Amino acid sequence: MIVRRKNEIAAVEWGNGLSFRFLVEADRMGFTLAHTIVRAGSKSPLHYRRHLEACYCISGRGQVIAESGDIHEIEPGTLYALDEHDRHHLVASPGSDLELISIFNPPLHGDERHHFDASDFSHY
Repeated sequence: MIVRRKNEIAAVEWGNGLSFRFLVEADRMGFTLAHTIVRAGSKSPLHYRRHLEACYCISGRGQVIAESGDIHEIEPGTLYALDEHDRHHLVASPGSDLELISIFNPPLHGDERHHFDASDFSHY
């Protein structure tokens, strides 16, 4: 059995916020579970080539914007799933941080970080 508390986990600066990665590849669960904090007012161009990701909003507000331009509002109680390795922008509203519970499959190694460059979507 694995039992972890957020205050026992070192936060990873993922690029525009913090990620508390409760489960990673070394835990051999087959997925990663993370508490992801997206800094207020940030816009992150993201593309997971190797992972599928589902995010459930627990706090704050924002948007996920598909590469096609479709905009989906995010607020507490909203889930979005990137089921086709979708290129997207994750935008946190300026008033407060956006907090998500994120699940990755396959699991993250645990130390992945985004590097934002205006010419492309960040990936890992």
